[in-house]
Amino acid sequence: MLTHPTLDNLKALRLDGMAEAFLELQSQDGAADLSHAEWLGLLVDREVASRETKRFEARMRSARLRHVGACPEDVDYRARRGLDKALFQSLLTGRWITDKRSLIITGPCGVGKTWLGCALAQAACRDGVTVVYKRMPRLFEELELAHGDGRFPRLFRSITKAQLLILDDWGPDRLTATQRRDLMEIVEERYGRGSTMITSQLPITAWHDVIGEPTFADAILDRIVHNAYRLELEGASMRKTIAKMDDETPQT
Repeated sequence: MLTHPTLDNLKALRLDGMAEAFLELQSQDGAADLSHAEWLGLLVDREVASRETKRFEARMRSARLRHVGACPEDVDYRARRGLDKALFQSLLTGRWITDKRSLIITGPCGVGKTWLGCALAQAACRDGVTVVYKRMPRLFEELELAHGDGRFPRLFRSITKAQLLILDDWGPDRLTATQRRDLMEIVEERYGRGSTMITSQLPITAWHDVIGEPTFADAILDRIVHNAYRLELEGASMRKTIAKMDDETPQT
């Protein structure tokens, strides 16, 4: 069999995983002893794995997570921050996303709220879930600009269609009337259709005042809080540990 024409044809068909596996098999002792079915099986398995990896990497790039290196395997359950290990590991299964429920992570500055949220997001990306990450202050800035230049419908769709939306750093600034309406539209559009994760330094009891107008506050919180899982963290800052982990993670 001619190696180079076969490799060229596989690459022309964009079967890069099969091409890599073919080249590796050609150089291995005993490859000639494999049956045609075994050869084909190994090539197809590599192609499937290659495509799954590419789709995962694309979902991670699209999510634009704050901590791209936050991995479920690196979660430190020994740290004294009140992390419910059983609940967190249950969340890693992704069932809460399938059920379209919310997740609220609260705690003081530096305990790893955002990092843990990104670890859950990476697990979701592995499972084929589409994720959008937004810091709340930045999101409101984007929405304000989008109202002015006509991009609001597109931005709104990109936020609301994601299977998992992460709203990081909720509060403490009181929302303006426009911000309340925008948040209400987002929450209403996603309710029962997608999962939303919120991280905040503020306890949930303070959110009503941050939203402001009681009618909006009641409506927004009813859609977010009543079916939400909660991770309530405490303890000292872990920023140095998290920064070190980020520095050791290659960018994709």
